Amino acid sequence: MKALQGIKVIELGQLIAGPFAGKTLADFGADVIKIEPPGTGDPLRKWRMLRDGTSVWWEVQSRNKRSVVADLRDADGQELVRKLAREADVLIENFKPGTMEGWGLGWEALHAINPKLIMLRISGYGQTGPYKDRPGFGVIGEAMGGLRHLTGEPGRVPVRVGVSIGDTLSSLHGVIGVLMALHHRTASGGDGQVIDVALYESVFNCMESLLPEYDAFGAVRERAGSALPGIAPSNAYPCADGSYVLIGGNGDSIFKRLMGAIGRADLADDPALEHNDGRVARVAELDQAIGQWTRERRSADVLAALDGARVPAGRIYSIADIAADPHYQARGMVLQTTGGDGQPLRVPGIVPKLSATPGSLDHPAPQLGEHTAQVARSAGWPSRD
Repeated sequence: MKALQGIKVIELGQLIAGPFAGKTLADFGADVIKIEPPGTGDPLRKWRMLRDGTSVWWEVQSRNKRSVVADLRDADGQELVRKLAREADVLIENFKPGTMEGWGLGWEALHAINPKLIMLRISGYGQTGPYKDRPGFGVIGEAMGGLRHLTGEPGRVPVRVGVSIGDTLSSLHGVIGVLMALHHRTASGGDGQVIDVALYESVFNCMESLLPEYDAFGAVRERAGSALPGIAPSNAYPCADGSYVLIGGNGDSIFKRLMGAIGRADLADDPALEHNDGRVARVAELDQAIGQWTRERRSADVLAALDGARVPAGRIYSIADIAADPHYQARGMVLQTTGGDGQPLRVPGIVPKLSATPGSLDHPAPQLGEHTAQVARSAGWPSRD
């Protein structure tokens, strides 16, 4: 038995934000029917690195789903969605606001067909507001949400995070909304509802104290490279072998243990450094002391010493490090599957870990339209295969 077994989901979205939400639900047992346009399917099938003509990213994003080909721009495809919506619990879409309404598949139309249906709508700026009709991708949401302004080195061009974090954050907010809406429907006997997720809002929701600091003090946080402004010490420090280690010594008791490990009892016992606010005032001094110690040692020796002192520290992993790491293996975070080309492929594991109803990788990503006939028959829709 899986946590979401029996939940039926229609996924109309493409690329990242909508499909990542669908993947997360499918990993925990939801029956996710992915509707793809004829001919090409989801554009993600051709994104980044291809093996035998198909993106290996596709194998992750669409695992555990069923693929149905239907053109949502014509009456036939729209009718299929209506038929599926009658029995569905959740519908996911990440088109520009108004697109679904133009196809006759907006909230009012689908709610009339199935009052229990939950509709997850992910867009750049949300379904309302003066910007709602603007096209919006994750990178724009990251910028508008405040993340890009903080990312990079001081005085340099702001840089992007190396993955589509804005899309993924929106997906996860969407999944949270779906689970809350399902609980409301079950616990109170209520109807379905719309979950309106905006990319920029999902990013902004993770911006911690940016707004209250600006409101209370007029402070505009700027780029700080590898440091974490206002929290000390927390930074990346160079080692003798040319690598860096990340050290988080910002807890009060952790700071004392860190200073003991690097031979700076004078700093450990300094009452002015007992709490974070005092350490922030002298962060340059602390970073210099820690960096002087790490520069004289190989990263492995630094990490061993800090582990012995119970100080959070770690090296910066590449994907090669991740793939070889025994902890990833022990936690089931590197799974072996078979790609659409029949060749073995390692993919990320299931998150989060549930003790009683864990998720699993049961089916590889589908071929385009692999389940069209099957779904068409069950929905009473004339297949065009």
